[in-house]
Amino acid sequence: MSGVWFFKNNGVIRLVENPAAESNGGGSRRKVLVHLPSGQVVSSYSSLEQILIELGWERYYGGDPDLFQFHKPSSIDLISLPSEFSKFNSVYMYDIVIKNPNIFHVRDM
Repeated sequence: MSGVWFFKNNGVIRLVENPAAESNGGGSRRKVLVHLPSGQVVSSYSSLEQILIELGWERYYGGDPDLFQFHKPSSIDLISLPSEFSKFNSVYMYDIVIKNPNIFHVRDM
């Protein structure tokens, strides 16, 4: 068994296997991508596209038509995102953060 043991004043002991999930009601926290220079949360692909273009990224149309993709000509990096912003999750956010150091940050909502 792994997890965290909680001891209460009345002598009851309880094992919580995932204390982070327990502390926020059992669900996972929603993540947001923050553009650090402006402090703004990226809330749409149009705002993300504008920022990425300013950083030297270009839209890439040579791949899967179901993906929203960006390529940086000065590197081999490719950012691939789901075509629907509602499916944009922390995995994609961290990919953007890694490929754009000190520009973006992922935070809990």
